[in-house]
Amino acid sequence: MIRDFAQIGQRLSLLSALFLMIGGPANASSFTDQLVAAALERTHHQVRYDGSYRRIAYPMGDVPDNVGVCTDVVIRAYRAVGVDLQQLVHEDMRSAFQSYPRIWGLSRPDPNIDHRRVPNLRRFFERRGEVLRISSRSGDYRAGDLVTWMLPGNRPHIGIVTDRKARRSGRPLIVHNIGLGPKLEDMLFAYPITGHYRFDRTN
Repeated sequence: MIRDFAQIGQRLSLLSALFLMIGGPANASSFTDQLVAAALERTHHQVRYDGSYRRIAYPMGDVPDNVGVCTDVVIRAYRAVGVDLQQLVHEDMRSAFQSYPRIWGLSRPDPNIDHRRVPNLRRFFERRGEVLRISSRSGDYRAGDLVTWMLPGNRPHIGIVTDRKARRSGRPLIVHNIGLGPKLEDMLFAYPITGHYRFDRTN
């Protein structure tokens, strides 16, 4: 049943993209709308949480679709709207390797894994995107924003803000993978926020 939903979601996503290419309404074609739709589509996939190192193609490389971590939700959502974070992060790291975190003891960029690490995505969005204010007001977080958190045990995490709202709290729901696959959840303020960004490749 879940596989059927995923296939339906993929078909709807393709139909939506075709509609936009042939001239849909201007507001429906915004980058943010497409990114949020792609993030929501990810919640129809069964994904086993696995961040192990794997050799992948470059550019446009990906680990198997049935495995992934929080960063893969972001990477796959952006790739669905034509933005390859693997290539963008790798190229930026090649040009400014010293500006990126030196946590893993690497001596040079590695396109197999660099873009799948939250600290690297944070630095990339700081350098190439828009850094937004970290706030305790839910209204400051708009659809398409990227938020990072620090989970217990000093584990960095990332998710995408959507245009859906939680019924009780009114907070924007987040698409993220915290261990059980991509989910749409009310967790914006569940953990300490470490970063708030917007990255629109069309700007």
